[in-house]
Amino acid sequence: MLSLEFIRKNKEKIISASKNKNRPVDVDRLIVLDDQRKELIRKIQSLREERNTIAKQPFNEEIREKGKKIKESLSNLEDDLDKNQTELNSLLIQIPNVPLDEVPVGKDASQNKVIKEWGNLPRFDFPAKDHLRLGTDLDIIDFEKGAKISGFRGYFLKNQGAVLHFSILFYVFNKLISKGYTPLIAPAIVKNFTMFGSGQFPWGEKEVYKLNDEDAYLAGTAEVPVTSIHSDEIIPEKLLPKKYVAFSPCFRKEAGAYGKDTKGLYRLHEFWKIEQVVIAKNDLEEAKKIHEELQKNSEEILQDLGLPYRVLLMCTGDMGEPQIKKYDTETWMPSRKAYGETMSNSIMGDFQTRRLNIRYRRSNGDKEYCYSLNNTAIASPRILIAILENCQQKDGSILVPKALLGYTGFKEIRKK
Repeated sequence: MLSLEFIRKNKEKIISASKNKNRPVDVDRLIVLDDQRKELIRKIQSLREERNTIAKQPFNEEIREKGKKIKESLSNLEDDLDKNQTELNSLLIQIPNVPLDEVPVGKDASQNKVIKEWGNLPRFDFPAKDHLRLGTDLDIIDFEKGAKISGFRGYFLKNQGAVLHFSILFYVFNKLISKGYTPLIAPAIVKNFTMFGSGQFPWGEKEVYKLNDEDAYLAGTAEVPVTSIHSDEIIPEKLLPKKYVAFSPCFRKEAGAYGKDTKGLYRLHEFWKIEQVVIAKNDLEEAKKIHEELQKNSEEILQDLGLPYRVLLMCTGDMGEPQIKKYDTETWMPSRKAYGETMSNSIMGDFQTRRLNIRYRRSNGDKEYCYSLNNTAIASPRILIAILENCQQKDGSILVPKALLGYTGFKEIRKK
C-alpha cells in the first residue's frame, strides 16, 4: 500500500503506473476524500476542545444547551468521518505499486523483455514424448486416478516419480540453507490479514480457497505467511536483511485460467514450493542487489539440474500489483515447444510492509518501513515437466540430473 503523502506528491506518476499495470484508479477522488478527511478531523478536534472548555465552566441552562449541540455536531461529523474513511480506504487499497523506471511499459506478456538465455535446447533423434506419456509409460504419474479422487487437475505421483519430487524439493531446501537462509516450514492455512498484507487481496481473491472457518484461507505461496511473520514488529537495523527459505504446500483455484493447460502438471490446484523471502532495509540499491542474489540462486538450481532456461524482465502490464520490478525465469519444456514459467522474482518495495506494519529501527532511533522481496526457488511438480521431457532417452527412460543422485538413490527411471 502506498502512503497518502506519496500519492499526493506523485499524482501523475501514480495515474500513469496504475494505467500501465492495467489497474486504473480514481486518484482525483482519492485526493478529494483525503482533503475532506483532514477538514473533518480539524472540525472534530475543534469541537472536542470546545467541549472540554465548557465542561470546566459552572453548569447552567446555556452550558447544557451548548453541550447538547456540540454532542450532536460531533456525532454527525464522526459519522461523516467514518463514511469518508471507508470510501477512502476502498480506493487506497486498489492503487498498485509504482514500477521502477527500468521496467518496460507494456500491456501484456508479449511485451516482456528477454534479458538472458542459458543452456542448449535438446535435439532428439527419436520421437520425443510429453510428460503425460512419459509419466504413464513409466508408471510414475497417474492422472486418471488423480482426477477420480481429486477432480479436475488432480494427479498422483507414484514410485520413482514421487521420490524424484521430494528429492528436488529437499535438494533446493538444503542448497539455500547452505547459503545462510533460515529454513522454515510455513503454514498453508492463513488469516485474512496475511492475504491483504502480501497484496493477494483484493486483486487475487478469486484465486484463493476460503475455508469454512471464519478467518481461514489456503495460501497459494509461502510468500504469504513468511512475509507476514514480522507483522506489527520493529526490527533492529543490524538484524536486516532477514533471509528465509520456506517450504509449503500451495493451493490455487486457477479461476482465471479456464481452458488453459487443462492436461498435465503445468497448472494445478495444489502443489509444493520452496520460496525465498527477504525482509530488508528501505534502501533501493541494496534491494536491487538482493534481487540479483535471489535470481542467481534460482538460476544456479536450473543449471545444476542441466535445464535450459531464459530470464524475462517483466513489463508493467504483466506484473503483480505490489511489484516494482520483476523477473520471470522460464524453463524449456519440449512438449510445449516453448519455455514455461518456473520462477518469479520480485522487489515489492515497502508496499507489503506498510500493509503488514513491518518496520525497522535505524541506529539513530528513526523508524522506517522495511522492503520485502521474494522469489520462487523451485515449484514441483511443474518442474517435473522440464526434467522428464529434457532428460528422456531413446529407450523411454529418464536420466536423473546429477545434482539429485544423492537424494534419489537411483540414476535413471525405468518402468519396473
